[in-house]
Amino acid sequence: MAKYLIGVDFQSGPDETPMSEWEPAEVQAHLDYYAALNDELVANGELVDATILTGPDLAKIVTSDGGAPVVTDGPFQEFKEWLAGFQVVEVDTEERALEIAARVSAVPGRGGRPTQQPIHVRRVMEQAPADTEQMDAFLRTAGSTR
Repeated sequence: MAKYLIGVDFQSGPDETPMSEWEPAEVQAHLDYYAALNDELVANGELVDATILTGPDLAKIVTSDGGAPVVTDGPFQEFKEWLAGFQVVEVDTEERALEIAARVSAVPGRGGRPTQQPIHVRRVMEQAPADTEQMDAFLRTAGSTR
């Protein structure tokens, strides 16, 4: 079995109305859907973890040269690609991970319509690169030659 990260960011689907403008019942239906999906995944033994993150306006960026770190305010709200939350599932096939991601994308939004929010799916590496050969192989799959 393999683990996959199913990531949700701040991008909307076709309806770009912010959740802050939804009716309370629409927000509750949205939350109830996630709860039911997570309960099902737990019952199936597929859910490893699920986490909701604070908004990007509360994030901090840390850089360091080995000395005192430099801490600045985080990314700005206009960046919709920042991770909002994620689930880690352990499933038999990539197809099953994609099925779960499709269900996340179908979470109800305004009027009970599926949000069709873009969801990304990434396989969790079983082992981090331990030497330069493994790092080179990883960087080729990451589209980088750093």
